[in-house]
Amino acid sequence: MSLAATNPPATAGSAAHSETRKLWRVFLLALVAVMVFSAGNLLDPMVRYDDFPALLAEPEGFWFKTLAEGRWLNYVWHLRGVVTPAWLNFAVYQALWALLAASLAVAVLPGRGRMWFAGLLALTILVAPPALFIAMWFNTLLPGLAVIAIYAALSAGLSQRTLRLLLPVFTVAAFMAYTTYPLVLLAVCLARTEKRSLRDLAGLIALFVGSIVLAMLATYALNWVYHGVFGVELDISRKPTPAHDLAGLIANVEHLGTTFGGFLERSAFKFTPLVYFHLALFAFSTVVLARRAPMEALYYHAGLWLGMGLVVAQVLKLGIFVPSRAFQFAWIYYAIIIVRSTEILSLKPGMAGRMARNAVLLITCSYLLQATIQYTIFRNWQAETRAVAADLRGLPGPVYVVGDVMNHPSADEAGIQQHIAIDGRLRQLTGQGAIVCADTPAACAGLPDFPASDNPKMRVERIDGASVVVIPPQR
Repeated sequence: MSLAATNPPATAGSAAHSETRKLWRVFLLALVAVMVFSAGNLLDPMVRYDDFPALLAEPEGFWFKTLAEGRWLNYVWHLRGVVTPAWLNFAVYQALWALLAASLAVAVLPGRGRMWFAGLLALTILVAPPALFIAMWFNTLLPGLAVIAIYAALSAGLSQRTLRLLLPVFTVAAFMAYTTYPLVLLAVCLARTEKRSLRDLAGLIALFVGSIVLAMLATYALNWVYHGVFGVELDISRKPTPAHDLAGLIANVEHLGTTFGGFLERSAFKFTPLVYFHLALFAFSTVVLARRAPMEALYYHAGLWLGMGLVVAQVLKLGIFVPSRAFQFAWIYYAIIIVRSTEILSLKPGMAGRMARNAVLLITCSYLLQATIQYTIFRNWQAETRAVAADLRGLPGPVYVVGDVMNHPSADEAGIQQHIAIDGRLRQLTGQGAIVCADTPAACAGLPDFPASDNPKMRVERIDGASVVVIPPQR
């Protein structure tokens, strides 16, 4: 009996089934990892001040962002009318991020015998610093992450043609959640390409650019219908300086340094030598991939630099700083390139493969530890505000907050961004908001002064039928 008879070639259906099984195995690994390193923030997750409208299903608090940022998918999510607890939203968000990481890993490294590297790639994507930073807006971004995670997961069972036919639809939805999310969809398509060629790459890039244009037109059309503006009007808090001519573009170049410097610095957790380590590893991995799999290297670099080009265009045209959390796509391409080159070097036993594996493992394991630490920095703020909420529960009358929230030790440690954050937190815990005197001093004119205290913790005092949350001045 011939070998072909005893081991018939796999059909398309059996191959898809095998990829799906592999996906769920890698997903289980990623799910366990993400739940372990985010455990410190899981039971009572940190919610940023402008994420409370999504948590509490308050569409009026998000309406302005449809005009300012075109986030219509997120606005629809605010209309759901059902309030689910923050811990559940955060757990689902992290599970979706794990699914996205696993799906991308399997897309890049399909087939049997590559499970170790697929798991490594999933974990390397999972610990992306931009993903860690943006996760604090998990309530708002939940539907958008679901869109890109579902698309990535579907890629394990769909044909290349079907996947690309769906790209415009998913791009429109993802764009209306977060501007750089569509770049992750492109990464899925690039990884799932079966036969790479310059012609195919050009066609895919053209399809993606067309999908982005369609997404922009759809967003602008909605803004025209509901706001009377064909386009977006950036919030003044972002301090935009739109360029209308060449001089304006040149003036906005300084924002490029701030944007990309901030991304590199925060991705290395402000440890400058690590920035150079990442750059050196990326350059080395690119050379390896370009020599051993040149078309694959071209595909991934095309996706990466197209994304970077879109960021540059946004910065120069709008004159804004793009935060590091928007660069999830860049870390994904970085992870793909360094892990794929490591797999290539490991095909033969030798020093090169061992060194490459050690370098990637060093990054992944150290970032798993760093993510674990980062998710614990909110504990003091969360515990202190829970204690205040417990003291307020059941007390009649209005609630005032006096003192400097931003410079309070636990708030500073947690990176509280606005005084109003404590109002959202109290509404989350007690169902009743507060009058924050730092933002509305006229409303608090009748309150007495509160002296410094030996106790640095927030406390609740009762004055004339009202509750006052006192944030003690720092001695």
